[in-house]
Amino acid sequence: MRDYRIAAIPGDGIGTEVIAAGLQALAVCAERDGGFRLAVDHFDWGSAYYKKHGVMMPADGRDRIRGHDAIFFGAVGAPDVPDHVTLWGLRLAICQPFDQYANVRPTRILPGITSPLRAVSGPELDWVIVRENSEGEYAGVGGRVHQGFPYETATDVAMFTRVGVTRIMRYAFRLAQSRPRKLLTVVTKSNAQRHAMVMWDEIAAEVAAEFPDVTWDKMLVDAMTMRMVTKPESIDTIVATNLHADILSDLAAALAGSLGIAPTGNINPERAFPSMFEPIHGSAFDITGKGIANPIATFWSGSMMLEHLGETAAAARLMRAVERVTADPRLHTPDLGGSATTAMVTDAVCEALVGDNS
Repeated sequence: MRDYRIAAIPGDGIGTEVIAAGLQALAVCAERDGGFRLAVDHFDWGSAYYKKHGVMMPADGRDRIRGHDAIFFGAVGAPDVPDHVTLWGLRLAICQPFDQYANVRPTRILPGITSPLRAVSGPELDWVIVRENSEGEYAGVGGRVHQGFPYETATDVAMFTRVGVTRIMRYAFRLAQSRPRKLLTVVTKSNAQRHAMVMWDEIAAEVAAEFPDVTWDKMLVDAMTMRMVTKPESIDTIVATNLHADILSDLAAALAGSLGIAPTGNINPERAFPSMFEPIHGSAFDITGKGIANPIATFWSGSMMLEHLGETAAAARLMRAVERVTADPRLHTPDLGGSATTAMVTDAVCEALVGDNS
């Protein structure tokens, strides 16, 4: 029997609802498979914790989860707490010290879901976006001076290192190499950002020489948004900076039907630290407590977590259950144009898991 320790951090808003749903489905996966067990430790860190203690998580928080095999994360952010406090106090406070430098966001049109690109069907939108997750525009370098004066100044410096760019390029090329089309698009903005982005382009070309079987091209980020909408079939794997990929992946999720179905893995490829898996939709306080949050992104993130742990059969079984459920319009939550509840979708996925004899 293989045992795994999972740190569950539901966070804020609908995070608590979808993580509960995800854990329910993962428990069924483990029971159905019979070859592994998940021991889940729950952590109540987030905005509510901040209002009580003045911090998003305790000072020894990372030490408490460092020994876990993976982290299952819900969402962070609350209307009455500044966004930079919640993001830097919890999510980035885990991602960066744990060197989860590869943020991996798969996107495809699931059965039964209609893309805003009406002419697009499943195979034409099947992407993976690789986001550099440790530096760039989110490096945290900068500051404010002369606050309150007319000449107040604020800076955020995008930091790029050769080691950081090289390792994310190599990760993206390897991922593209593992996919059937072996196709990678490197997204940049080197026409305007003539230092860091030119280095990004140069390193991409250097790393490409190590992967002669991968076809790659380069595109400016603004042009990439048009390509994603007008020529989705021309794209397979994408690699971009922290900020650019953050934006492009939200566009990708919308083109696939909803933010409610989009998963993420924050990966430490060397496995020196636990990796973290989360839906990308955020805390969505406007629907918190209504029981209508879409848990599909959390299930998909759970499948990515199982695959990362080496439980590939269980991961595939969970995705088959997800696809079986999304294929039924009666099980679509409001973000997909339906009226199903979180509980209805979760129960249906669990039933599909139990009934899967593949």
